[in-house]
Amino acid sequence: MNKTKINFRLGTIKMLVILTTIFACSSEEDSGPEGVSLEDFEIIEQEPVAIAIDEDTGAYTTCNDDGANATRTDGDLPNPANVGTIDDRSCYANYKESTIDGVTWGIYNITAGSNNQDAANTLQPRIERSLPVANAKVGSFVKFKADFRILEVADDGVFSRNGSYIAQAKGQHTGGGGSPDPAICLYRAHPIYGVGINKDKQIAFDIYAERILVRGGSGSGREVVLLKRVNKNEITSFELEVGFKADPSDATKKIHYCNAIIGGEAFNWNVPEAERGTQSKIRYGAYRVPGGRAQIRWANTTHERVQK
Repeated sequence: MNKTKINFRLGTIKMLVILTTIFACSSEEDSGPEGVSLEDFEIIEQEPVAIAIDEDTGAYTTCNDDGANATRTDGDLPNPANVGTIDDRSCYANYKESTIDGVTWGIYNITAGSNNQDAANTLQPRIERSLPVANAKVGSFVKFKADFRILEVADDGVFSRNGSYIAQAKGQHTGGGGSPDPAICLYRAHPIYGVGINKDKQIAFDIYAERILVRGGSGSGREVVLLKRVNKNEITSFELEVGFKADPSDATKKIHYCNAIIGGEAFNWNVPEAERGTQSKIRYGAYRVPGGRAQIRWANTTHERVQK
């Protein structure tokens, strides 16, 4: 008889539910419905999650000599493969690159408490790249396209403080309120842990959009929306376009849009209070690490700006 395979990758709890359901209906201790017994099932052991070629592993220190720069722009390479201007506020490591199967990846690694550029206990560590800004005229936009891999993200034990940002849409506004350089929508990766041999290991990541509810919104002034899950070290396409377009329902108004395509799935969103927006811009890399370490990789990066 061919054995039915139960993949342990489903997770311990889910597997137990399957087995319990099968055998709960049986009046005999050693058989399930229609004479199915435990001997008819083969448990497939979960494989250990793979370590990426360019992944930092093991114990680490918050700061290292090669990561402790005097300014936020000192840690870049002379001719980086990734587009944009570096903003390095982490003393853990500088921006580096790795080449895998002919593709050059930008390496963004940060650790909790490693921001040596801003005042202590104020802003989160980051190594990001900023890109040119577009104005607020109808038809103006910025578009960023790339591939990313996630190897590790922050874990502080609380959902609101977990995860690390991989990219963000930003843009100033009129009327005051909030940061002088506010985020509009941030794309946040949260860790998913394995079971069995992969217990306590990050094997996948849920990508959330953290969107403002009002201009200048932060904290409770934002909503967090689940978008999709990606596996560790999975090459995932990413496209983000932020700009202004005419409101089809009212010619006197405009729409400030922030549209993402992640792994081929579209996640479109309109920014509130479009009439107050004065610009659109994008940053990417690795940002926010309240606990632990974050490791993000970016490749094939391009940026387009259209000004009207």
